[in-house]
Amino acid sequence: MKDSHDEQAALIAGVRAGDRRMLGRAITLVESVKSTHRRDADTLLAALLPDAGRSVRIGISGVPGVGKSTFIEALGQHVIAQGHRIAVLAVDPSSKRSGGSILGDKTRMENLARSDSAFIRPSPAGRTLGGVARRTREAMTVAEAAGFDVVVVETVGVGQSETAVAEMTDLFVLLLQPAAGDDLQGMKKGIVELADVMLVNKADGELAEAAKRTASDYQAALRLVAPAHDGWEVPVRTCSSLTGAGIDEAWTLFQSFFERQQKHGAVASRRAAQAMRWMWREVEDGLLDGLRADPRVRAMLPDLEDAVGHGCLAPASAANRLVSAFLQGSGADRPPEEG
Repeated sequence: MKDSHDEQAALIAGVRAGDRRMLGRAITLVESVKSTHRRDADTLLAALLPDAGRSVRIGISGVPGVGKSTFIEALGQHVIAQGHRIAVLAVDPSSKRSGGSILGDKTRMENLARSDSAFIRPSPAGRTLGGVARRTREAMTVAEAAGFDVVVVETVGVGQSETAVAEMTDLFVLLLQPAAGDDLQGMKKGIVELADVMLVNKADGELAEAAKRTASDYQAALRLVAPAHDGWEVPVRTCSSLTGAGIDEAWTLFQSFFERQQKHGAVASRRAAQAMRWMWREVEDGLLDGLRADPRVRAMLPDLEDAVGHGCLAPASAANRLVSAFLQGSGADRPPEEG
């Protein structure tokens, strides 16, 4: 029987060889919430990090029903035909009641899932805001180490902050539906400002003309938004995931943006800043996990929750008591010793 060191070495070698089964096991490890798996996950990531970072990282968002999965399947088949390998990290919404997730993207991307040059990994969003799973960044590192040179992160697109996916990708794509002018007014300025490319999907059949009008309306609206990147005016194009129209142009736009940013050193600087934000987010998550697990906090929690729920105690006061108890238990509030 192999010991854990041999199993870890085999897992690392399998990921580097592009073994999709080993890739799936590696992502399962880094996504695990068990504290006993964290050390193995850290060892795995440390070994794979030098092999990562060689992909184009694309974030794709849009409201439910816009056709994100259909678009990604069409895009994936196109980039594979161009000689690329694509990994899709698709995040499904988790139920706040049960914690369950539909995880249906492999079904929705059935043709793409059958390709040896594609890897599709659905993950539950869990408690994480921003439409991404907590370990999506680490899953991206593993996929890159496995040789996938195009990594797509598909967000849940349910109105959560989209900043999270923009902070882990090189290119943020906003998918839009053919819509009337009133729908344009409802689009939040924040998400429009994040977009590097905007695509009006479903530009086929009876919706073809509506898609063209929508693209024109958004292009005009973007004149009121300050560009995020000097010299890059956010393009708005139409496409059809069903017929394939506009998919090649979309991929050309993605490549043009990435190559332009890379030429000016913006990709490297953006990734460095993202890595720092990633580190601090992990610090925050780790502290929150530690607080929840602290015996003093857990002992106080039922009474404080009851008091807050009945309006007897302000939420801020309850929070301060919990944090104080946690810091006392860790010794963080003690003054440093002299000498």
